Amino acid sequence: MNGYKRRDSIQVMVGNVPVGGGAPVVVQSMTNTDTADIDDTVKQIAELSDAGSEVVRITVNNKEAAAAVPYIVEKLDKKNVEVPIVGDFHYNGHVLLTQYPECAKALAKYRINPGNTGTRTRDQNFCTIVEQAIKYDKPVRIGVNWGSLDQQLLAEKMDLNNALPEPKESKEVMMDTILESALRSSKLAQEVGLAEDKIIISCKMSGVQDLVTIYRRMAAACRHPLHLGLTEAGMGMKGIVASSAALAILLQEGIGDTIRVSLTPQPGGDRAEEVRVCQQILQSLGIRNFIPQVTACPGCGRTKSTYFQELADEIQGYIRDMMPIWRDIYPGVEDMQVAVMGCVVNGPGESKHANIGISLPGTFEEPKAPVYVDGEHKVTLSGDHIGREFRKMLEDYIIKNYGAKEVV
Repeated sequence: MNGYKRRDSIQVMVGNVPVGGGAPVVVQSMTNTDTADIDDTVKQIAELSDAGSEVVRITVNNKEAAAAVPYIVEKLDKKNVEVPIVGDFHYNGHVLLTQYPECAKALAKYRINPGNTGTRTRDQNFCTIVEQAIKYDKPVRIGVNWGSLDQQLLAEKMDLNNALPEPKESKEVMMDTILESALRSSKLAQEVGLAEDKIIISCKMSGVQDLVTIYRRMAAACRHPLHLGLTEAGMGMKGIVASSAALAILLQEGIGDTIRVSLTPQPGGDRAEEVRVCQQILQSLGIRNFIPQVTACPGCGRTKSTYFQELADEIQGYIRDMMPIWRDIYPGVEDMQVAVMGCVVNGPGESKHANIGISLPGTFEEPKAPVYVDGEHKVTLSGDHIGREFRKMLEDYIIKNYGAKEVV
């Protein structure tokens, strides 16, 4: 991709998924179920995996959750869901990992927040978690979050700053503290005995510019793989736009080895939406392809009918629903381009540039819809079943071009 060069980083294996070291940028998500509810958690993990999440994190916050972990992993294995499961630990991770060794064994990675591993015994508790990671040969993510920053370290940095002839602004001190907390924790983990290729780092902020600033600094300060994400991104459009803005800047600069978009779903909403947003960010930047892209015009005074909008939505939904199946039986289908256009102005041109495209008639245009396949006019559709006929042509195109090739 023009202008895109990945930052050099050490590769870390999370289960069977490589992170960093030139591996594709990994999409991950997190459940919002009660981890102790084994069936509910397994169901959501499977849904996230089907949507394309390549790593899934679960909360391990109490004894019931820790006891449930091995059963969750066992049930996923029986369903042939191979996504690595990461345990998210705060406050009592040192206790849970020690008291529940089957939990420690079953997880593919441990996420540790250095600011939440205890109070006076913070370093001791952190080291206990690291020792469990070493014992069971697991990687860790050292996840610093500005909302739960190590207050003891921050107070020390503030005191030092206040003693300077020209003190920095408090936000700058906070940024320095976040950076130091992550690097200090990485160094401490390695001193305990954790290998360098077992450490991933994240430094999450809730402001776009702050996130860009801290990750640029972190990228220059270490070679660990970096997990990107705007923490507490928010709901709906706000969360999607803010996350996309932040991640796009960093990814374009080659920073970031695994990403998550932390959307707040509507009550009972689809958790997998955040997976699709991650995929679309990477696909829009040309970094990875996950699903055939549907190009559709926004509509104007030439397109008073909503038919082209309905067809574009139908085709896009159909593609999304079919991808869990297509991904396995039609390798390469994720690179396909589809166009559903609404009038003669840009319709034929966009359709010719897609693998398969249809140019529907605009207002007052002749009621005919030319279809283009790989740049060539294939057929002109008309009548009451244009949508059904185009979808059949799309299915035939996929089977012909992405189906299994006979071995000669």
